[in-house]
Amino acid sequence: MPGDAPEPRRFMPTGPLTGRIRVPGDKSISHRALMLGAMAIGETRIAGLLEGEDVLATATALRQMGARIARDGSDWIVAGMGTGGLLQPGGALEMGNSGTSARLLMGLLASQAVTAVFTGDASLSRRPMARVIAPLAQMGARFEASPGGTLPLLMAGIEPAVPVTYRLPVASAQVKSAVLLAGLNTPGITTVIEPTPTRDHTERMLEGFGASLEIGEDSGARVIRIVGQPELRPRSIEVPGDPSSAAFFLVAASIVPGSDLVIENVGVNPARTGLVTVLRQMGADITELAPREAGSEPVADLHVRHASLFGIEVDPALAPAMIDEFPALFVAAACARGRTVTRGLEELRVKESDRLAVMAAALAAVGARVDERADGLAIDGTNGDPLLGTSEAGGPVASHLDHRIAMSLAIAGLASRNGVEVDDTRPIATSFPGFEALLARATER
Repeated sequence: MPGDAPEPRRFMPTGPLTGRIRVPGDKSISHRALMLGAMAIGETRIAGLLEGEDVLATATALRQMGARIARDGSDWIVAGMGTGGLLQPGGALEMGNSGTSARLLMGLLASQAVTAVFTGDASLSRRPMARVIAPLAQMGARFEASPGGTLPLLMAGIEPAVPVTYRLPVASAQVKSAVLLAGLNTPGITTVIEPTPTRDHTERMLEGFGASLEIGEDSGARVIRIVGQPELRPRSIEVPGDPSSAAFFLVAASIVPGSDLVIENVGVNPARTGLVTVLRQMGADITELAPREAGSEPVADLHVRHASLFGIEVDPALAPAMIDEFPALFVAAACARGRTVTRGLEELRVKESDRLAVMAAALAAVGARVDERADGLAIDGTNGDPLLGTSEAGGPVASHLDHRIAMSLAIAGLASRNGVEVDDTRPIATSFPGFEALLARATER
């Protein structure tokens, strides 16, 4: 993370969020566009790539293995090396804070004759990698991980790898994607079975690059089969706006009186719109305008206006479609009428921070009533009144170097009496460079 000194900031209550804004490109799609562009033969052009630290970590790692990746005006050009064409890196692959970079690149390298050391920052080095190591080891890759199956770790890929049929023990788009990417350079058919569907950006993009996939169902489970060793075709990709980034503005405009905001060009893949579904169930006024396709993804402009929210019991089945958006949802719940209950969120304890514990403590610090449970939070809202916020004497609220916690606290500040001081805003750059400037623009009078 650039600089060693924390960068605290107090986010103050403002007027309504109005006008039209556009959030940066989807982080998940940006990672995958770079990786598959590097596997194609020829030049892939990417418009709207998210230029956050996480995605740039993926680009740097691919360059270390021979891919040519460069900015061309506002676009990015990836000169691919073909399936299985990555080279031995000259040094460790530094993943920074990006779990997506680490897990997906492990999958990409598992079926190639490449040995690599994966490193990351202190936060990433606490996050579990065993869930990815398990299936990739079945395919023949070898791992020497730190205690607990964490980074730093050494991975030795194998060529040819062994095709497997792998049933996901927990819903995880990253694990599914790692196995499918490993299957790219594996002879035969690699199969992933997911009992609970997760975001399908990898499948959509693989098909867009020319990979042969078969997607079906078996006893209610989703089954994805990929035929190994295709010749991927380069393509032009337009990355839609990230719904996880739009989430903060959807919540902020819902809870700040008088707000009337349009967020342009947001990805509305059904596997990513759980937050919109839940906010509407809580009474939010969110409308999709001009629905269309961008590349292989559905896109729309989202029109959101202030509404009186009320608490609900959130269906745990929606969790995979909004797992990254729960910190923002917790802020909405804190400002709603009545109690909101969430369950089935054990996955949040192994994100960049323990997001259940951290958000419970953070919301309590700004005046919310929160009951932390093993698998979720129960939040009693303020009935539409502003949150208390933080006093000068109380000190800043700890974000635990988690970008989504920091941004969630920022929007809590907009709906508070005293503002909310966040201890460190540096992590925001990992996923949403320009967040503070865009927030200022949406709230300027």
